[in-house]
Amino acid sequence: MKLFLSFRFWFITAVLFGMAGCGYTTQSALPARLKTIFVEPFINSIDYTADGDRQIYFPLLEVKVRNAVIDRFLFDGNLRVTEKDQADLVLSGELVRYERYALRYTDNDDVQEYRVHVIVNLVMKDRRHNEVLWEESGFAGEATYFVSGALATTESSALEEATVDLARRVVERTIENW
Repeated sequence: MKLFLSFRFWFITAVLFGMAGCGYTTQSALPARLKTIFVEPFINSIDYTADGDRQIYFPLLEVKVRNAVIDRFLFDGNLRVTEKDQADLVLSGELVRYERYALRYTDNDDVQEYRVHVIVNLVMKDRRHNEVLWEESGFAGEATYFVSGALATTESSALEEATVDLARRVVERTIENW
């Protein structure tokens, strides 16, 4: 019985210390005065003729990236998406590169899996104080896809996943200030 009480005491103590040390919060790290955001249309500056490598043009990629970022801000809920003249923050973005790398090969040296990156440059401005809060160059979203086998998918679907990943990272960078 004494062993049971001792175990119970230490278990409850560990749980209480664990709860007290938890630093996770869903609150924004932004100042309380920042409540709204406007996401400007992204500029597509990807050079599809670079390196002589097979570059695929993805129509309206800049629109898809902007929409994914807006959707993620709406999902997050810490900032309300609004028109530019009513916004506290303005996010500007420029697509600068799309990359695809082979990750895994078959025994015949055929590519089995690729990783794609959507890379952007970002600037977050405080519109009301006319100052840059943060700036990121080479900010990337990524995804992988298989070209054969049971997990096979398309490059376009991987690009969509990479866009969603990029949007998640943009919102985290804004809200959590990491």
